[in-house]
Amino acid sequence: MLVTKGKIVIEAHHQHQRVQERVARLIDRVKTGEPLRVCSLFHGGGVLDKAIHSGLERVGVESKIGVAVELESVYLESSLENNPELWDEKSIPIESPVQHVRLGHNTPQMDIVIGGIPCTGASKSGKSKNKLKHAEEHESAGAMFFNFLNFVETINPAIVLIENVPEYADTASMAVIRSVLSSLGYDVQERIMDGNEFGALERRKRLCAIGLSKGLEGVFDLEAVMPHVTKPDQLKDVLDWVPLDSDRWKSFDYLAEKELRDKAAGKGFARQLLTGEEGHCGTIGRHYAKCRSTEPFLVHPANENLSRLFTPAEHARLKGVPEHIIDGLSETIAHQVLGQAVVYPVFEAVAMALGRAMRAKAGLSNDHLIEVMVETLDPDNDGFIGGEDLGESLALLDCQSGKLKLVASGRHAGWQMATSNQPLPVSIPQKGNRFYLSLVKPGDEPGCDEQNADLIRQHVRTHGESWFVDLGDAEGSRLLGEMGLAVSQPVAMAAVA
Repeated sequence: MLVTKGKIVIEAHHQHQRVQERVARLIDRVKTGEPLRVCSLFHGGGVLDKAIHSGLERVGVESKIGVAVELESVYLESSLENNPELWDEKSIPIESPVQHVRLGHNTPQMDIVIGGIPCTGASKSGKSKNKLKHAEEHESAGAMFFNFLNFVETINPAIVLIENVPEYADTASMAVIRSVLSSLGYDVQERIMDGNEFGALERRKRLCAIGLSKGLEGVFDLEAVMPHVTKPDQLKDVLDWVPLDSDRWKSFDYLAEKELRDKAAGKGFARQLLTGEEGHCGTIGRHYAKCRSTEPFLVHPANENLSRLFTPAEHARLKGVPEHIIDGLSETIAHQVLGQAVVYPVFEAVAMALGRAMRAKAGLSNDHLIEVMVETLDPDNDGFIGGEDLGESLALLDCQSGKLKLVASGRHAGWQMATSNQPLPVSIPQKGNRFYLSLVKPGDEPGCDEQNADLIRQHVRTHGESWFVDLGDAEGSRLLGEMGLAVSQPVAMAAVA
């Protein structure tokens, strides 16, 4: 309020304006299909970002990284190489400590901020190792929450997502985060989520905190997020065959001796020696390659005195992480990227729920979007197509427009749709029925003229692939009827009629 001679001028409080601006920006982008812009702090190898992007994509919401900040160049470079779908020409990758990034008046505005604030001072092992009474006492990680909040205030996102160890919920840092986010116009929801309950074999519990801007309240309930992946029954279901005489199998005598010393000292530390018959394993951390005593080892099937670490590929499967995210990395770096990452299906499920909530807030229906499996072609085929050359990949079918688009794991696989097989076979998960859909025209993605298998995979992962199919003919109508949807001439058909 401004009082001047002869008049009183009343304006909306600047914070109220910022709330309106960020909500309007988000809703407009969801309505128009423009990618939401994500600010990724403490980016690592991009596992959390990939899970969020994948979950949003699976429910019809596009996203791209606007800004990503990561201290370790090898992590950032691997994300740029192995997660091409996250990045575009507008993305700004920054190799730097978060606290050294200067936020000026012209800093780009983002729709979502995500970050796993370093937990070194909050985790049980971190506090014990560094002899800390409080997480904030940690020399390098203790004040990172302050820098995180600076980003939130400056770039004004509509959604804030934080993940951390469960102990972080009881720190002074998290208390300040709650207070500051509330003052900036966010409602904060929190939940401790167990990876084992969301389809992963690793029993890794994480704090998930979501800050939703005023104006979005009531559309999302973190407690209502449900698993969407079925967990493998046993560890052995995701294990590679490692020859019994491989040098991966070791005695680790020093770890057995340490266990005895720890027990004698009353420390309660015990080795995790697993057979593969178990339905879960404990947390695998960043320094797994160092063969630490409390992390999981697999016991040799014929010699109980030998054991081994999980391979990086096995580590990825235990967390539900797409394996190609560690392509080209050494075993040590791969374990670091995965060990400090999230359990993938947990945050993919959170993003799917968030995406549906955003679409509902934007006035868009979710009922006409269905996930299907579409027949795809192995890029390594020899030209004589058949048998193992063909597979099935996850796709999203928009039953209003007729658009069929590879998403999530379907896109990550890098296999193109088998469009030479007309009509295109499509099936609905859990139902088993197969439908043969006629192709109308390709989507807007750049076409792929590559012959090299690796280049084809990279193209699909980077650009995706979509086709418009005819849902007005007999097979299309049969699919819509199976899903209980109204049989109508799709928009796509009217556009090319």
